[in-house]
Amino acid sequence: MTTALRTVHPAAALAREHLRGLGSGIDLTVDWAGPVESPLVDEYLVQAACGIMHVHGRARGEPVPLAVDYATAVAGVLAAQGVLAAVFGGARAVRTSVAQAALLSVGQYVVSEQPPEIDGDPPPFVSADGVRFELETLRAEDWQRFWRHVGAPEPALRRGWDPFVRRFATAVCPLPAALHDTLSRQPFAAAVAAGRAGGVSVVPMANVPAGPLWALRPLPGSSARCVSPDVSAPLRGLRVVEATRRVQGPLAGHVLRMLGADVLRIEPPGGDPARGTARFAALNAGKAVVELDLATTGGRAAARELVANADVFVHNWAPGRAESWRLDATDLAAVRPGLVYAAASGWGSAMGEDPPLGTDYVVQAHSGLAAAVRPPGEPPAPSLMTITDVLGGLVCALGVLTGLTRRTGTRVDSSLLSATGAISGRRRDFRRPLRTADGYVAIPRAATGPALGGTTASCRESTEAVVGHCVAFYHIGEHSPSAAESTDDVLARLAEAGVPAVAVTTDLGILATDPRFAAAHHRPPWEFS
Repeated sequence: MTTALRTVHPAAALAREHLRGLGSGIDLTVDWAGPVESPLVDEYLVQAACGIMHVHGRARGEPVPLAVDYATAVAGVLAAQGVLAAVFGGARAVRTSVAQAALLSVGQYVVSEQPPEIDGDPPPFVSADGVRFELETLRAEDWQRFWRHVGAPEPALRRGWDPFVRRFATAVCPLPAALHDTLSRQPFAAAVAAGRAGGVSVVPMANVPAGPLWALRPLPGSSARCVSPDVSAPLRGLRVVEATRRVQGPLAGHVLRMLGADVLRIEPPGGDPARGTARFAALNAGKAVVELDLATTGGRAAARELVANADVFVHNWAPGRAESWRLDATDLAAVRPGLVYAAASGWGSAMGEDPPLGTDYVVQAHSGLAAAVRPPGEPPAPSLMTITDVLGGLVCALGVLTGLTRRTGTRVDSSLLSATGAISGRRRDFRRPLRTADGYVAIPRAATGPALGGTTASCRESTEAVVGHCVAFYHIGEHSPSAAESTDDVLARLAEAGVPAVAVTTDLGILATDPRFAAAHHRPPWEFS
């Protein structure tokens, strides 16, 4: 079966790949801007206008584009989700856009805490023998043990913990120089030994293959789930139970809720430790909550009762925990035949039975994504924007939707590592936006205008050279835009010449208040009909 594509678009092509063998004649439309009122004509402009350049570049203090088509990759997964949701809910057509995908990917930062204003450089670290590597721990005591083992100065290790643990929310990680210096004087083997002694994961830069986005395995039972009476909410009437933390798992549940499902979160006694933060609210608003101690027999029994009345169960527990709690897929399928059981992890099975911590930055490092997101010639370094967490949550939800369309019991396994397979290779025409007197301006990779008779002017040089070339070509004036001109003036001159340029968003608050984004803000990224 095939999916009818109304428009030839790179995100639609990605969706078609994700849906290979799963489509059913749904009319899919994908464009760049969607409801965003801005001249967005390619990935570069979407990253500029929708905040991706800003978040990715926070650690450097200026907007920097990701050197991969990340927003397009996210849109491809969203488009595939929309098609499967339409199949399940009886809709005939679905529409989404790359701009809406970008806004979803930065949504957790729009309302998150502000980055700390202190000096320092983020990871990765470089050993004395030239190995670039990442560290990960979620416990302050492990952090202290590691750094004491390698002989780091006490004030530096104490000062470094706060920006390190907050980097997921702030997208910056200014560590004291003494920490980098300490590891730069030691061989990589010494860092590995310190990691073992301190309980810290030490992960070198590598290029581990991603594999399939998800793996599906049959579970007992079938389901006669009813088609939603509301085409705009194709999962209405479905019940989802999630036991998740951080970003990947909660985002999967968030997607299913936006599609109309009722989502119930299982949280520990006292609630999720992140509850009350703006970032938590961005991923969990609208979900019901029950507090259960799953480490107890009574808590696990209560969880089974909840799942007995659910259609979907989602977790992102550490490896082995589901089995030890007897809440694995076969356990829960016994109490709810036809269940779609989704397990989201960091590494899947790629790192063996005792994997390192599977969080965003170490997965970027070891998967090769840390190299891909940087321009050619730069050493690999993960983006401090949580790009695999977002893709991991979206891929998990896509796997759930695949299981739902089967209408039989299904186990869905996905991971942050598998989600990196949704991103295509590095772009070769990387460039930074043009600096103006009061901000930055981005122009598309290829600008087309009436002054060129509809032909395309290739823009592959540095930003200044690109804009200078295009300005001269379009006869805007005798001088190229520069840091002496305001953003508005540069945009006006380019618009007069027919070049669809945009101002780079450097304040995420604009995304919530600017009228251009109003139709896309606080709404699902799909339209069904």
